Amino acid sequence: MSLRFQRLLIILLSLIFISISIGLILINSKKNLVFFFTPSELINSNLEINKKVRIGGIVKEKSLTKLENSQYNFIIIDNKNSIKISYYGLLPDLFKEGQGAVIEGILLKNNLVEASSVFAKHDENYMPKSIKQQLEKNNFWKKNYK
Repeated sequence: MSLRFQRLLIILLSLIFISISIGLILINSKKNLVFFFTPSELINSNLEINKKVRIGGIVKEKSLTKLENSQYNFIIIDNKNSIKISYYGLLPDLFKEGQGAVIEGILLKNNLVEASSVFAKHDENYMPKSIKQQLEKNNFWKKNYK
């Protein structure tokens, strides 16, 4: 085998190996990507009932009600449509009305979801209470952050 042929063989094998690696990465990442629906997308989709779904939106003001033993009902909106959420468990500390949230659960009806997980989202101005107290204690806290 000549040196030229060996180089060509190494280059071809390297290209085959790289293309197989890229293909495996793309296939694996496609399976593991997790997206969420907005309420409008969920209502307009043809998603089957009793399937697992993720919904993201804003918690509607004055919609949060606590029933009994850590059972909550609230509404997620996206300025067009709304989805009713029923959740049993403890809500995250950042969860409140008027803030963003992502809900994971089972679709019971076209506009009703029984949530298994609730993830609260916060804006860029969020600061944990303990850090804020430490800054106030050391006189570094300025109340008019923008």
